Amino acid sequence: MEKRKQYRHLNAFVLLALAEAPSHGAAVHDALLHKLPVFKADTGAVYRALQKLERDGEIASGWDTGQSGPPRKVYRLTPLGWERLAFWKGDIETRMRILSVFLEAYERLSPPEPDEAGAKQ
Repeated sequence: MEKRKQYRHLNAFVLLALAEAPSHGAAVHDALLHKLPVFKADTGAVYRALQKLERDGEIASGWDTGQSGPPRKVYRLTPLGWERLAFWKGDIETRMRILSVFLEAYERLSPPEPDEAGAKQ
């Protein structure tokens, strides 16, 4: 699958993960890997998505210094992020309806017999 198309809904899934719980970047990536077995985005793509979402005001960050080790940048949704998450929900529902039309039509098809397929060429 082309990488760009694979990442089409990356922001939606990052927002969803953060809606479930504020997290640091590696935890977001791990959550995506756990929930989406076919997810192949590298950590760099997730961090780029986090940066863009923060620039766009959909998430905000703060530093967690309560853990041992170095401080971690923890992200959470902003009110704008919640609005954007609702947009993604609608977008994905629409895409699912459109794709289900394709799948239902495909299921009704009967492939031509091998000799019929050759005769039509």
